[in-house]
Amino acid sequence: MKIIVSPDSFKGSLTATEAAQEISAGIKEIDPMIETVLLPIADGGEGTLEPLINATNGQTVYVAVHDPIGRPIYVEYGILGDGETCVIEMAKASGLTLLKEHEKNPLIASTYGTGELIRHALDNGYRKFVVGIGGSATNDGGTGMLQALGMKFRNGLGEDIAQGADALIDLVEIDALNFDHRIQESHFIIACDVDNPFIGPTGATAIFGPQKGVTPDLVEKLDRNLLNLANKVESLTGISLHGQPGAGAAGGLGGAFLAFFPVELKPGIEVVMKAIDFHRQIEDADFIFTGEGKSDLQTLSGKAPIGIANAAKKQGIPVVLISGFIEQESISQLYPYFYRLASITDSTISQEVSMGNAAHYLRLKTKEMMKSILKK
Repeated sequence: MKIIVSPDSFKGSLTATEAAQEISAGIKEIDPMIETVLLPIADGGEGTLEPLINATNGQTVYVAVHDPIGRPIYVEYGILGDGETCVIEMAKASGLTLLKEHEKNPLIASTYGTGELIRHALDNGYRKFVVGIGGSATNDGGTGMLQALGMKFRNGLGEDIAQGADALIDLVEIDALNFDHRIQESHFIIACDVDNPFIGPTGATAIFGPQKGVTPDLVEKLDRNLLNLANKVESLTGISLHGQPGAGAAGGLGGAFLAFFPVELKPGIEVVMKAIDFHRQIEDADFIFTGEGKSDLQTLSGKAPIGIANAAKKQGIPVVLISGFIEQESISQLYPYFYRLASITDSTISQEVSMGNAAHYLRLKTKEMMKSILKK
């Protein structure tokens, strides 16, 4: 028997690689003769870099950049096994997890560090990019990234405006004269799972702002600032970001890519599965085991387990889902996609306990699932 072990990360507990190792160990404790192939995966958001590098035998490049509030930070990007494709996870440089609760400030948070990562990769000769834009701390419409790549944003006095969303209200002119010409020689695939527009009630600020520290009284102000940016972008490029699907991703970073980069926005899981040649790797599998920290209705909207289930269905391979927690209301909608569903949190184990001992309980639940499968 051959089993593909392909979980996403269990956020706050286990990386995708660690989760795969525990599931594999649980399987082999039941039957050491079963072949397990570890293929940890991600959905294009936080934690995407490691599975892609591991699955393709790629390499990691470390570089000094600036975090969302301008502090020096040492982070990594990846080069896939083809030696040509650069993988950038924007959360590494501009992510919410880099900030403590009291440091969250969407007025000044900037994507400048993400631009520095891109510039470093360009300097090293890379022209093919995969960029994951989940988990941002920013609401600057991608202006920080563009500033790092040479674009100028000026006020009425001809002075450069400050980084961050607050200063966008002062924006009068965008000067793209010194924007890095190598961008147009490159190709960018953006792993993006949201179709929110740049502004408005379903836009970047209203929907994603609160988790970044946007208070209700700031929503209107920051949306007005992004509107000013969108108007100036349209004047310069003829591209309207206002209602553009995906432009609101990562605090408007999606809009910056759409306006100024040769780019394709694709569902994150689709991007990741193509990069690791997932469909070919599962061809002769008898089962696939996947998992994630929490499974709910969001899982159905392009998260890793559902992408795996859809790929496996085409080849007739049953999929077992083991999650840290499965929302009760979503079980009936998840069932059609999976051969077995299991949660490591139940009536005897609280969510807090299961998160603190996720490796142990994940291995335990895997053994339980394997016993059930082998009885059939």
